[in-house]
Amino acid sequence: MSNYVLVHGAWHGGWCWRKLVPLLRAAGHEVYTPTLTGLGERAHLLTPNVDALTHIQDVLGVLACEGLQGGILVGHSYAGLLLPAIAERAAEPLAQLVYLDATVAASGQSLFGRYPETRAQLAEAVRTEGDGWRVPPPDTTFGVTDEADVRWLKARLQPQPLAACEQPVYYVHDPRGWMPCTYIACIGDRTPGGPRFPEGEGMAYHELPTGHDAMITSPEALAEVLLRLA
Repeated sequence: MSNYVLVHGAWHGGWCWRKLVPLLRAAGHEVYTPTLTGLGERAHLLTPNVDALTHIQDVLGVLACEGLQGGILVGHSYAGLLLPAIAERAAEPLAQLVYLDATVAASGQSLFGRYPETRAQLAEAVRTEGDGWRVPPPDTTFGVTDEADVRWLKARLQPQPLAACEQPVYYVHDPRGWMPCTYIACIGDRTPGGPRFPEGEGMAYHELPTGHDAMITSPEALAEVLLRLA
């Protein structure tokens, strides 16, 4: 049995794993889906002070309280930014990190520092709709195309705290040098086996021919990859 800790990306919450969780549990594994402060069912806790360190502490708290030694930590999208710092600071060693179509950043980078074009695209919405400190969900479905799934997704997305996007995340050692790491690229309509995502360098690498929110659009295929890692 393995322990999977699934950490969602920006604007999402622990709810986004609903289709994937039963598949992992049916195979005999434990699954934890923490919701980061200020998002999902914890949206009422959103303040200008919620930042990336807050979200790192959220996950460290789950690892510590559940005693998850040897867990498989999966970070989707924004959560990839947090993975190296979590791995270094965890009280018990993790078994491996999985970047699910996720941000891979150097120590000292922030999300917006890694993707300055995203900052530019969202700046006006932060000013006009987010009171200068919230990042409203972008006008996208994150690769979800089924109409029912799109309605379900959009009804649950919440603003992301701006501080979580702007705060640099620091770590001492790149986890690719001292623990197993896997990158799962959601390639959508790209040709399978085509040019490898640069973010996946130095890791085991898998491609899924689906959209960014693979846990919603292709949970069976994602579960297959994750179960092989166990």
